[in-house]
Amino acid sequence: MQRFILMENIARFRTWLAEEHDEFDRRVVRELLAKALRDFAIFQAESAGLIAEIDVSQSQEQKTMFRNSFETSGDPYLLLDPRKGLHIVDINGAYGEATMTSSAKVAGNRLFDIFPDNPQDPKADGVSNLFTSLSRVVETGKLDTMAIQRYDVRDADGVFVTKYWKPVNRPIVADGRLIYLLHHVEDVTEAVAKKQLSSCQS
Repeated sequence: MQRFILMENIARFRTWLAEEHDEFDRRVVRELLAKALRDFAIFQAESAGLIAEIDVSQSQEQKTMFRNSFETSGDPYLLLDPRKGLHIVDINGAYGEATMTSSAKVAGNRLFDIFPDNPQDPKADGVSNLFTSLSRVVETGKLDTMAIQRYDVRDADGVFVTKYWKPVNRPIVADGRLIYLLHHVEDVTEAVAKKQLSSCQS
């Protein structure tokens, strides 16, 4: 029932947005739509995930080789269990540094509990956009490169810090079966800030 209501609300807000011409009303509807999309993504992640089961029977050698390259990479990576809850399997050191956290704090937790949208930004769409991209990876079996995405993260004090990312999501497959999702990000906050400043000055 909740899924049906959320889908109905999303459809209704999209219709209103297409029909509304007053800018103030459009802003309100955009915020309502962002919240509905976020709520839908979280509901889907917690109630069903992206797949029902995974086959984790790959050889220990394969697991060790993958985890070694994952952990030692200088690029930020998050390893995700695509089943119900979308739990974080692990993050490497570079991802921890980029997102101001650590593996000890996040491993085993649900993705959107650790990385929620900034509640101070009513138009925040990081959660819904990431869920959509991960869904595409599962459906197509191919990597999905997202557009530059604002997705604020919390610092050590729990304060949200503005961040912009170039995310890429890909399937991790063993013997033709999906076992994990790999989330890679590049922090482009500084480049976006410079571009915004240049735009304001011109």
